[in-house]
Amino acid sequence: MKIVIFGAGAIGSYFGASLILSGNEVVFLERESTADSLLKTGISLYRKEIVQKVSGLRVCTSISSALREGPFDFGILAVKSYDTQTFLHSIHKEAAALPPIVCLQNGVENEGLLAQVFSQEKVIAGSVTTAIGRETPGIITVEKLRGVGIAGNSPLVGQVVDTFTRAGLKAKRFKSIANMKWSKMLTNLPANASAAILNMTPAEIFKDKRLFGLEMEQLRETRVVMRAMGIKVENLPGTPVKLLALGSRISGPLGQELFGGILAGGRGNKKPSFLIEIQSGSKNSEVDYLNGVVARKGKENGIPTPVNTTLTRTLKEIINGERKWKDFDHQPESLIALVEKERERE
Repeated sequence: MKIVIFGAGAIGSYFGASLILSGNEVVFLERESTADSLLKTGISLYRKEIVQKVSGLRVCTSISSALREGPFDFGILAVKSYDTQTFLHSIHKEAAALPPIVCLQNGVENEGLLAQVFSQEKVIAGSVTTAIGRETPGIITVEKLRGVGIAGNSPLVGQVVDTFTRAGLKAKRFKSIANMKWSKMLTNLPANASAAILNMTPAEIFKDKRLFGLEMEQLRETRVVMRAMGIKVENLPGTPVKLLALGSRISGPLGQELFGGILAGGRGNKKPSFLIEIQSGSKNSEVDYLNGVVARKGKENGIPTPVNTTLTRTLKEIINGERKWKDFDHQPESLIALVEKERERE
C-alpha cells in the first residue's frame, strides 16, 4: 500500500515506521524544521528490547509536493486536534485529490470536521490505545502495545485493518465511530488535565484520595453525557474501558485501593499529554477537545459537569496566563476549591 501521513509526531512516526517495516510505501508531510531532522536521522523505533531503525524517509513540507509522490491508497491524519482546522485550511484546494483519510486524533469531533471537507465515505475513524512516547523527533518508544480501533463507512476500512495488522499495529474494526471515539476519550481523561494543572504525576494524583475522587467524578460526568447522547462504552484493543466505566462508580477508599494502581500503571512511563504540553511551554492544549467537549455536551443536554468544566477552564487560564501555574503546583486544595465553586454555580 502507498500511504501519506500528515504529521510525524509520536503517533505519525510510530505508524509510519511500522508500515514501512512491513513493506508499505510511506510519505510524511511535516513542517520544515521537523522534516529536516527526520531526513537526517530517520526514525528509531524502540519496542521492548528491540530497536529498529528506518532511514531514507520520504518527507515533504507542502501538500502539493506530497501529492506529487502519489497516488496514495489512503492517508493518516496524526496532528493534534488543535491543528485540525489549520490542516483543513492547508489542503482545502487539494481535497478532491486526496485519498481516504484515517483520523488517529484524540477527541470526538475531528471526523465531523473532516467530513465537511471530504465525503463521509472518505473519512475513517481511528483510536490508538498503544502508549507511545517520543523523546525527540525520530526517537519513538512503544511503552505499552495495545492496538488501534478502526471504524467508518468507507469500503477501504477492511484493507486499512489488514494493512495495520500486518504491520504489527494490532487493529480491530468497530461498528460505531461514536462509541469507539467516546470510549477512547474515557481513557484519555484520568490524571491528564489535573496532572497538568497541579504539575503532578498520575501516580501522585491517584494516591491522593481527594484527587482520586475528582478523577472518578469526571468519568461519571462523561458517562452521564454519553448516555444522554445514546453512546455506549466499548472495550478497545488491549483496554478494558467497560471496567474503567464501572470502576468510576466507586470513588471512595475501596475504589482507590482497587483502581488507583491500575490507572497509574496504565500509562506506562509516559507522561500525560497535557502535562507534556504545559511543561514544554506550549500555548496549545487538547483539553478543549476532551474535557471541554464533555462540558459543552453536558450543557447542551442540561447535565451538570463541574469537574470537566473546571478542569477545562483552569488549564486554559493557566496556559493563557490568566492564572499563575505556581499557585496550583502540587496544591490539590486550589483545584478542589475551584470545583466546589463550580458545583455551587451549576
